[in-house]
Amino acid sequence: MLRRMSIANGKVCEVDSPECRVHVYISPTEEEKKFLTEELKLDAHTLNSALDPDELSRLEFEPEHTALIIKRPKNYCSEDNFLFKVASIGLFIFKDRLIIVLAEESPLFEGREFANVRSLQDIVLKIIYRAIFHFEGHLRVISALSDELEKEINKEMENKHLLNLFTLEKSLVYYLNAITTNGRVIDKLKANAARLSLTPEQMEFIDDILIENSQCYELAQIYSQVLSSLMDARVSVVSNNLNVLMKTLTLVMIGIMLPTLVISAFSMNVKLPLEQEIGTISFWVIMGLAVASTVSVWLVWRYRKW
Repeated sequence: MLRRMSIANGKVCEVDSPECRVHVYISPTEEEKKFLTEELKLDAHTLNSALDPDELSRLEFEPEHTALIIKRPKNYCSEDNFLFKVASIGLFIFKDRLIIVLAEESPLFEGREFANVRSLQDIVLKIIYRAIFHFEGHLRVISALSDELEKEINKEMENKHLLNLFTLEKSLVYYLNAITTNGRVIDKLKANAARLSLTPEQMEFIDDILIENSQCYELAQIYSQVLSSLMDARVSVVSNNLNVLMKTLTLVMIGIMLPTLVISAFSMNVKLPLEQEIGTISFWVIMGLAVASTVSVWLVWRYRKW
């Protein structure tokens, strides 16, 4: 699907004119890929890399354009089951146009980051800047989910909560890798500012982007280390809760077995101290002994603070 965008009054807005300077291809069809590779001379491998979520960020200079691939968080849905995925976005910068290639629909030009846009280079830098803020937003969500899962683990002993924590830890590994590769590309953008015709103001903006990306990486690293270091402790908590439950069940079984033993002993077909001729008092004596055995177990339980 093709969306045509244009810069008007410092903002990026959608237009119908084919003369627009920004073309956004969302999950391009084979015909659109053929047009991009044959007419605009985009490298087929680089184009496919822009649609590959496992592709690393990189910057390449072609004879007629500059190809830039960066990583961004993929939109989360309930079917992902606590797995936060990473997607790629391709930016192909020509002198008079910008080609953006995405694998799925995503809001690109929304938010305060896209205020005061004046050139194609501004759009590229602001897309990178917005991807960093998107990562930071997902990191805050991961932290909140981790806290909620920790509470559930302390109350319940189901494996699904631990598996969800492992999934969150896996997501952080993907995020750390994506943020790291984005940082390398930003450094390369700064080193090749002249080839990209970046203004001094845009160079200052790149410095701000580098700082934000570094802070985002440190935040992801902290969350990853905390989550990894607490996993063993949480597993121990689950094991300890299971031991406490087994001890409680064992004491309950003892409390049930003792009166059963008393009644079974007096029910045997042998001569016992209590005979039937003394009346119903024998029944109550046996029941009293059974109750006394249960009370004894309870008293020992309370005394030993089991």
